[in-house]
Amino acid sequence: MFADLHNLSHHAAWRRQLEMILESTGEGIYGIDLKGRCIFINEAGAALVGYTPDEVLGRSMHYLIHHSHADQTLMPVHECQIYRAFREGRGIRVDGEVLWRRDGSSFPAEYASYPIRDGETVVGAVVTFNDITERKRTARLLQEAHDQLEKRVRERTAELTAAHDGLRQSHEALRRLSAHLNTIREEERRHIARDIHDDLGASLTALQLESTWLRQRLGDDPALRDKLDGMLEISHHAMEAVRRILNDLRPGVLDHLGLWAALESLLLDFQKRSGLRCSFDCTPEVERCRLGRDAEIALYRIAQEVLTNVSRHAMASRVEFEARAEHRDLLLTVTDDGQGMRVPGQPTSFGLLGMRERTLALGGSLNIVSSPGAGTRVVLRLPGVFA
Repeated sequence: MFADLHNLSHHAAWRRQLEMILESTGEGIYGIDLKGRCIFINEAGAALVGYTPDEVLGRSMHYLIHHSHADQTLMPVHECQIYRAFREGRGIRVDGEVLWRRDGSSFPAEYASYPIRDGETVVGAVVTFNDITERKRTARLLQEAHDQLEKRVRERTAELTAAHDGLRQSHEALRRLSAHLNTIREEERRHIARDIHDDLGASLTALQLESTWLRQRLGDDPALRDKLDGMLEISHHAMEAVRRILNDLRPGVLDHLGLWAALESLLLDFQKRSGLRCSFDCTPEVERCRLGRDAEIALYRIAQEVLTNVSRHAMASRVEFEARAEHRDLLLTVTDDGQGMRVPGQPTSFGLLGMRERTLALGGSLNIVSSPGAGTRVVLRLPGVFA
């Protein structure tokens, strides 16, 4: 197997140990002199390229097994990476080339070339090499699986993105529909309030006037007077009921005096009906601010819903309403000292859902801060209201 081991060892025992080491490894190992001729090769290496060791010894390894690239174009000797080991005096590792077998077939190989030194002089190179066909096949299969997985991930991501976009568009459409329905509802309330005021209110007013005129002309019959007084009392209660209904449908003070006067009137009426102590704090800067009819009616309805919830659920004794400017934002805060609640992550009641949707339609945010036994604070923020 060895052409000449004189430069490697002077002892037959050491030569035998080298032979045993070379033959015990599964890698191909061969050595070349400075002219590229094989000076030794192990059985595994010779078998990998389809030769016996004796057929390889003394032959140029470059022209024997490393003469061409994978595309069968010739590889000049000066481009051979194996020769760099003794030309440059340093080790070289390569895993992107092929080696050629005796039958003309090639295989992807991983090889390393290291210089053989005699003292300070480089006298050749030793090369280790492996057939990495299976590794390449496994890597290719892994890459194909990875590419397939990436493709499926991209497709699934595109599907999820499309579904998300569809849900977002549906959600936005529902939100626009909700805002549109609120607008239609308010317009319908305004029409109903106007009709009630013009027709029923006028009729009740006329009835009261006629009843008063009649009473003034009655004689001294006590029974008739008592009957007519009862009728006047009924008409008075009916007028009060009409005023309350009109105020619920469309508060006139909102159209004539604006949101802040309407909210103050709402709190005074709520205090009168519920018996709770109410306070209203509105800064002069906010009092001068007008938000437009749609925004003001939306904020008024939100305040109505908050007070309704306080009346029904809070078991509070005090309600505080504050309107102030924070930088360019309008901040409305309603606080009660009631029993509080656990705030759900997402609104579940229609009242809370309606408050949130009205706020979002205005481009604002609604935050409810509460816990059992600690009261409730509702904070509504409208950005960019003040210049």
